[in-house]
Amino acid sequence: MKLTKDKQVSYEIVRSSRATTDIVIERDGQVFVRAPHSVADARIEDIVESKRPWIFKTLAEWRDLNATRVIREYRNGEGFLYLGRSYRLLLVSDQEEPLVLNKGRFCLRRDLVDRGGLADAKSAFSDFYKARANARIIERVSYFAPKVGVLPSGINIRDLGHRWAACSSRGNLDFHWKCIMAPQKIIDYIVVHELCHFHQFDHTEKFWNEIDKVMPDYRERKEWLRVNGASLDI
Repeated sequence: MKLTKDKQVSYEIVRSSRATTDIVIERDGQVFVRAPHSVADARIEDIVESKRPWIFKTLAEWRDLNATRVIREYRNGEGFLYLGRSYRLLLVSDQEEPLVLNKGRFCLRRDLVDRGGLADAKSAFSDFYKARANARIIERVSYFAPKVGVLPSGINIRDLGHRWAACSSRGNLDFHWKCIMAPQKIIDYIVVHELCHFHQFDHTEKFWNEIDKVMPDYRERKEWLRVNGASLDI
């Protein structure tokens, strides 16, 4: 449901069985108000109005961060990220697999670029990242879940649009395949963040206290993701 308080702030309301109302600005600049079913639209408008300075400030920061977004080209020498490190691209002709990481280089079949352009090349990278993310994130969830004191029902790696991860009331965890482009410590932060939502669904002080118990330096990792998240792309 789209609502507009005035011509300057537009947002979407997402209702659920949650207990409190909060405002989230996604990585694409969209403003979402997550609210309980019982909260009236008029009350939500008042909440958005009270948070308008913060919304404007956050959106301005989002525009500044995305102004420096890296546009990658599929040519020899271009850098592509994996676990926080940049690897140079090498277009090759004598390779069966679409994409492999070999001797410090991403080796991409040249015919994918020549034949399909960006679509086939991007598909090769996303498939590579999905496979690596699946193994890595399952391992990290297994490591941190006992520390957080929870037991997820399932783990999926997929395209989540402008969200890094998500958890469901049924205990399932979803992670964006782009997470695998970040350094390991940032992946761990995303994992712990979602695991702690099993204890506290909202982003309240109680929620951040849950993360602090497991990861005392989470603020530093959270800030890294905020500043560098736009560069984790193909």
